[in-house]
Amino acid sequence: MACRGGGCCSSAGRLNADNARFLLLAVLIVLYMLCGAAVFSAIELPTEREAKERWEERLENFTRRHNLSRAELRHFLREYEEASVAGIRVDDIRPRWDFTGAFYFVGTVVSTIGFGMTTPATVGGKIFLIFYGLIGCAGTILFFNLFLERLITVIAYVMKSCHERQLRRKGVLPHSGRRGSGTSEVDSLVGWKPSVYYVMLILCVASLIISCCASAMYTPIEGWSYFDSLYFCFVAFSTIGFGDLVSSQNIKYESQGLYRFGNFVFILMGVCCIYSLFNVISIVIKQSINWILKKLDCRCCHRCQRKLFRSRRNVVMPGNVRSRRNISIETDVVNESDTDGRRLSGEMISMKDFLASNKVSLAIMQKQLSETANGYPRQMSCNSKQNGFSGGVGALAIMNNRLAETSVDR
Repeated sequence: MACRGGGCCSSAGRLNADNARFLLLAVLIVLYMLCGAAVFSAIELPTEREAKERWEERLENFTRRHNLSRAELRHFLREYEEASVAGIRVDDIRPRWDFTGAFYFVGTVVSTIGFGMTTPATVGGKIFLIFYGLIGCAGTILFFNLFLERLITVIAYVMKSCHERQLRRKGVLPHSGRRGSGTSEVDSLVGWKPSVYYVMLILCVASLIISCCASAMYTPIEGWSYFDSLYFCFVAFSTIGFGDLVSSQNIKYESQGLYRFGNFVFILMGVCCIYSLFNVISIVIKQSINWILKKLDCRCCHRCQRKLFRSRRNVVMPGNVRSRRNISIETDVVNESDTDGRRLSGEMISMKDFLASNKVSLAIMQKQLSETANGYPRQMSCNSKQNGFSGGVGALAIMNNRLAETSVDR
């Protein structure tokens, strides 16, 4: 990221490229959160104030009608809040801690949904939850990563088959499936990988279909509107889990066993698809961050080159003071000499200077070829730095080099 002789680039060059991406991403997330807070505050704050005014009015009317003090009434309401934490509601609902209710609870724990409508009330339950969730959440994240790996593999196989079919239709590939010789399209098919944008589109469509089908089931059974059902699907599938809407909580349903099985299947499929979609979108965000850094780096380098040219374009290098270029094969560093000053001032250089400058590039090229032939580990680290966030852990490591935009060859 740095260019020699420049003030701003020399200071920015000390910042590692991965650290620059990390800091830029952190700044963008903070800005995104500030914008989201401003929007939600503007939308929801008036409704909150109106609800608070209505509640105060109802509370005042109730205390006058029944001749109660507000302190006694508030004490009663606090007791109801404590009962609500234990799972007590005004309407009849199914038991929270029978086996089916406990199974639903552990499902929300290990999937990190955490609706919040059921929580352990005893000290023993809370201690057990800490250790149970530690292992359960880690295992479920591993399951999601393995699901993502297989999903990307299937999508890549299907898209590659469609791409081969298009090439056969154009006559580039023979119908036997064997690659022809001397065709650029056939040669590029060997390393062909699907674009992250097509994979993102496929996952978006799959998630939308699952959400629409699940909403069609929730609307008549739970009595929600279709929009509320879609809202619940996104909150549940993305593991946000607010808890304002929770499925399968009534004491009895029509076709209860079938509905609970369908609820389990839809939540499982939806969480897997949305998790995969989020990770693919993160690749797109990574590409956007790389593009922003590239633009900032280009502007910084151009600015530093203009400053360097202005400071040295009128310099006349003395003929008797000539310093050689010191070439370091270990560090790939080339020290400045009077040859750069002559080139910047517009003077012609001698054949000796020309050969000396090319000797630098030749030495570095020989070193890189030697490292490539011997499998030197430094070459691998250089390739990993070109992509930014490459390698990584978890889902990023799974998608590395499986999509076109994550390949180190790009």
